[in-house]
Amino acid sequence: MSSLLRTTSLAPAIAATIALLIFQSCSSIEHKLGGAFRYEPEELEDHISDSARLLIEKSFEDLGGYSLIDYHTHMLGLGTDCKDCFVHPASYDFFSPLRRFRFNIYMSASGIGNPKRADQEYLDRLVRLIRGTNYPMKSALLAFDKHHNLDGSEDLEKTEFYVPNSIVFELSERYPDIFIPVISVHPYRVDAIEELDMWGRKGVRMVKWLPNAMGIDPSHPRVSEFYSTMKRYDMILLSHTGDEKAVHAEEDQKLGNPLLLRTALNYGVKVIMAHSASLGTCDDLDSLDNGKVPCFDLFLKMMEEERYDGLLYGEISAMLQYNRMPTPIQEILRRPELHPRLVNGSDYPLVAVNVLIRTSELAEGGFITEQERKDLNEIYDFNPLLFDFVLKRTINLPGTAKKLPPSVFTRNLFRK
Repeated sequence: MSSLLRTTSLAPAIAATIALLIFQSCSSIEHKLGGAFRYEPEELEDHISDSARLLIEKSFEDLGGYSLIDYHTHMLGLGTDCKDCFVHPASYDFFSPLRRFRFNIYMSASGIGNPKRADQEYLDRLVRLIRGTNYPMKSALLAFDKHHNLDGSEDLEKTEFYVPNSIVFELSERYPDIFIPVISVHPYRVDAIEELDMWGRKGVRMVKWLPNAMGIDPSHPRVSEFYSTMKRYDMILLSHTGDEKAVHAEEDQKLGNPLLLRTALNYGVKVIMAHSASLGTCDDLDSLDNGKVPCFDLFLKMMEEERYDGLLYGEISAMLQYNRMPTPIQEILRRPELHPRLVNGSDYPLVAVNVLIRTSELAEGGFITEQERKDLNEIYDFNPLLFDFVLKRTINLPGTAKKLPPSVFTRNLFRK
């Protein structure tokens, strides 16, 4: 076993044992809501129907040979193999039933059958899903830093999960054909600049933030030196925008406001707004009364500012989840002038949470046909990651032929 997947303390083993007991008690409803797939990705080639196969082939036919880029792929770990990784203890706690229920759904969606080997199984399945697309594909693999207070101290009670930067970097070296390392450095950390500088010298080009969960105000003066250092290394900031529902973040939802990222852009840092702020309402900080408006409207407002052309990009992961439909994706499809500034992301493993995508509603709304719905459901049963890509290539603006262009899926912002 490599140094990456080696544990040296009893805590991960205890956590794994608790997780095993919980996982064994998962009901069928948790599997139905989570990873309700029936086949392995390797089985697709021999068992997929002709109709579904044609839909897959159509999705790839106009990519011009360029690799797919997924800008939003999570690495997760319980600490069973992934050294220093952990999730919040409430994920296992019988006295936190909702958080435990959500955790069980994520375990199911990730295809984890043995929680004692959860980290290795998560990684193995992710690699198989990516390679199961049978097309060149690079996934930006995300680290995830701890919650920090403004004085720089860690707040583990508010840390939903943790994946060290060293993990994603080592995995990118082990799987250079499919993974791009994305570090996560909380800018309030005492050693934030030192950490950022170290990874910048190693050639890492992207930083991941989830302000709502990490407690980051992207506009705070304390972050100024952080942005200057990012600019020096030509780093890209991938930052969650809009409300956050996948992890516990209710206390700091206001930090997902797209307008707060103006500070980064004004320093010349290239910013990708994850999910294009497609969920929730935000304070319109530009208005006199700070009135609430859809966060997505503020994303569009910033995309329309000429000074941010070439710096600001929108990322489309999760936009087809039922709770974000239909307005944001309709607007994206309706406005081709936005397409040169969009990139794709899967937000894996959320794309494998069965309950979040309702193809029947997409068909009823005119985004896909009934036959496409059947074909897409079949693809999901083999490979949820492939399903996500084919679905996004298939949808059209209802009543029109307007679709997302292939460039959204192949745009490579890592090229200098």
